[in-house]
Amino acid sequence: MVRSSFFVPFLVLAVLAGPTPASAQSEDEWDLTDLYANPAAWDSDRLEALAQAALFPDCADRITKTPSDLLECMQRYFGLRMLAERVWVYASSEASTDNKDAAANARRSDAGPMWTSIEEATAFVQPALVAAGRKTLDKHLKKEPQLAPYAFFIDRTLRSAEHTLDGPGEALLASAGPLTSAPFDVFNMLTTADMAWPEITLTDGTTVTLDKPAYERWRGAPSRADREIVFSAFYEAIGSVQRTLGATLNTHLAADHFEAKARGYESTLDAALFGDGIPTAVYRTLVQQANASLPTLHRYLRLRGTLLGVDDLRYIDIYPSMVELDRTFPLEQGKELSLAAFAPLGPEYVAQVKAGFDGRWMHAYPQDGKGGGAYATGAYEVHPYVFMNYQDDYESVTTLAHEWGHAMHTSLATAAQPYPTSDYDTFMAEVASTFNEALLLDHVLAQAKGDDERLYFLGSALEGLRGTFFRQAMFAEFELAIHERVEGGEALTGERLSAMYLELLRRYHGHDAGVMQIDEEFASEWAWIPHFYFGYYVFQYATSIAASSLLAARVTQGEGGAVQAYLDLLRAGGSAYSYELLKGAGVDLATAAPYEALVARMDAIMDEMETLIPKRAAPLPAE
Repeated sequence: MVRSSFFVPFLVLAVLAGPTPASAQSEDEWDLTDLYANPAAWDSDRLEALAQAALFPDCADRITKTPSDLLECMQRYFGLRMLAERVWVYASSEASTDNKDAAANARRSDAGPMWTSIEEATAFVQPALVAAGRKTLDKHLKKEPQLAPYAFFIDRTLRSAEHTLDGPGEALLASAGPLTSAPFDVFNMLTTADMAWPEITLTDGTTVTLDKPAYERWRGAPSRADREIVFSAFYEAIGSVQRTLGATLNTHLAADHFEAKARGYESTLDAALFGDGIPTAVYRTLVQQANASLPTLHRYLRLRGTLLGVDDLRYIDIYPSMVELDRTFPLEQGKELSLAAFAPLGPEYVAQVKAGFDGRWMHAYPQDGKGGGAYATGAYEVHPYVFMNYQDDYESVTTLAHEWGHAMHTSLATAAQPYPTSDYDTFMAEVASTFNEALLLDHVLAQAKGDDERLYFLGSALEGLRGTFFRQAMFAEFELAIHERVEGGEALTGERLSAMYLELLRRYHGHDAGVMQIDEEFASEWAWIPHFYFGYYVFQYATSIAASSLLAARVTQGEGGAVQAYLDLLRAGGSAYSYELLKGAGVDLATAAPYEALVARMDAIMDEMETLIPKRAAPLPAE
């Protein structure tokens, strides 16, 4: 179970591994012996998982024959997956802290084929349940109470019956897996290994090879001249391969369309959301509400221009910090701030996070060979782990709060749920993390030392909301539009994709209204973004932060029962469809209310920021 800002490892601004701060101590490195005492114990479980997988096909002919057969096979099926998950979490976590460790990387490599063997050995389970039908399985569930933990899994499988092919059909689609994954493989290889990235020289004489990580690092450079150099060179390089990447993305879209048709879905959107029980109205409402709220985004952009001292705001000005803060946040202070911020959720929640801090559940600092970014992971019956690259800045504190939101979601869910219903959908995953960010903001604002510091915290939160809601909603609108073009029989070239993306980029950023100038060279931005190869994934970042904004507002405003309702939501894990769980907690993402709450939060932040801007700044126009 991995819950992170990089489920697809690109969704956080990765913090590149660098020198370990002098304050780093061994207590800030995680202790994986809670998973396995040593590699030999790990390998014993890996071999055990393979042995169980080899024996599991004996369930194939009898899995639904009797209630006792169904119970035995479900217990074995989920027991095998729980064991394999633990094996995988240990191997992947160990290797991620030192990619130069040959033995650790070998263990991570060995865990991959283990999963493949398990998937192959258990592939018959869902088709067998579908073949048995709801009437038979409902009888089994009624006769055997011990089947209760598997009821939702069975219901979820049966719900997809009309879109499940027969054995040969499923096998045929499965065999096409390498073909359907090939577009992303080509994209990834081209943009990470084979492209000739430009070398640039910044105004201070620094020479940089401008690949994707370097672009992400330098696009927010304080010097506008440097940002001009970075953007121009990077997008010239991306634009030079937009034809190739257009063909690659078009192939991916065609593969999505093919599978949706093969399974009898009305559209690729329906195919992507149906299995998780998400109404397509959620997606379309998100896009509608984002567009309806563009005046708030434009207000933010004008505020950004004022704070940067820029009259002719351009796309190169989207990333630098609006306010500088001359202050460091050592890890111990980050922990203290987080614990204090989480206080509204009650002493038990705070105590468990503190136990994680004290119990070496986190690998905090960057080090030589360590991967970038941040994530939370965990295995059932073992506490969660948090991976970070803490840099002693405020962004690191927000990441700390964010990832411990994931960790506590996992901890609460696994404590309250049996294994089959402990794992929650991606649709729910970012709610707990962004909720904690909202609590952190409220706390640091209450503790801010002066107006400049307060302005910094507000600006940081505002940029987070902009990037997580409006940018991801724009991506979602683009993804829906390009899928619908392919479903309509159109072949998309790089040039067509760029034209579609440029229209969106300009509309969202107020180009025609004179809010922010979007030069045509940035039309190829879509070409380097990997999200579009993971069918309808990123919209869930926008919906999650909208949900958490509404939930957090109820908690911080002291609404009766709000804390208990929120914690119960986390404890529910994957016991029902995430959309329905959120709806039960009072958040219906197919309606306007959650999105309006988020936009209201942005407007309230800007109201306060405008009062803190020096009086020499002209009042910002309201739209």
